[in-house]
Amino acid sequence: MMPGTPRTAVVIVTYNSAAVLGGCLLSLADGAKGTHLRSVVVADNDSADETLEIALSAEALPVRTVQLGRNAGYAAAINAGIATLDLAELDAVLVLNPDCRLRPGSLLLLANALEDRRGITVPLLLNDDGSLQPSLRRMPTVWRAAIEAVIGGDVAGRVGKLGELVTNPREYEVPGAFAWATGAAMLISTDLIREVGQWDESFFLYSEETEYTLRAADHGWSLWYEPRSEFEHIGGDSGVNPRLAAMLIVNKVRLFRMRRGAIAGAAYYAAVTLGEAVRALTGRATSKASVRALTSSRRRAELFA
Repeated sequence: MMPGTPRTAVVIVTYNSAAVLGGCLLSLADGAKGTHLRSVVVADNDSADETLEIALSAEALPVRTVQLGRNAGYAAAINAGIATLDLAELDAVLVLNPDCRLRPGSLLLLANALEDRRGITVPLLLNDDGSLQPSLRRMPTVWRAAIEAVIGGDVAGRVGKLGELVTNPREYEVPGAFAWATGAAMLISTDLIREVGQWDESFFLYSEETEYTLRAADHGWSLWYEPRSEFEHIGGDSGVNPRLAAMLIVNKVRLFRMRRGAIAGAAYYAAVTLGEAVRALTGRATSKASVRALTSSRRRAELFA
């Protein structure tokens, strides 16, 4: 637990986020109660709507904007936002999607869970209807990918520790350490940021939070889940958008190969491709797009270069 009042900042990554940013900013005042919220940085990926106007019109919040001038991706925007902060004056930085809403006092609960070598804390994510949004992950392995290919990720995530995605609601009732978690809301200690460095901008979208969390673990930092801290997350559309779903699948295969090498990477690729192919046969559009992306000659060359 941090001594005294935690000094925090928030980096919100936006891209045509006018429909959701206002609600996110409105939730920060109560959500950050108990902390000293020094800065709110809206890092914008060249929005063409009223995102920047909404950010600058926020009242009673220390909001400023950083404009990247292009859609540079999630990791690049995080790096740009953090670069504007004086980390010596902060204890932690909350990386946040604009479609998140903080419940009152939720940021303090995350800050208080940062201790020893716990460098990242994440909240319980809820859908807008109050239902659980599975967000916690176990370490990706070839075995887990194969199991998920056979029985599906949702089922695997409920049976012991078979699946990478944790889908058993009971596991969300208690705090604990996990390999990684959805990057929609992550509080990161400034000590970790100084030691681990920037996010990997080669991941335009998806797997950047996985790469960063696993790299932090390489340095001895752990990720901690705190269920008393609750955030509402409206959520992205990777589950229904075939293009985004394909990007998600390709990036997780690429990251696995980067970390585990060519042989294990090839086995992981085979397991993931099999799983997506099986689901493509049922007519699932996202899986069809994923199979096309995984098996295209250009993508295979990138994955196995």
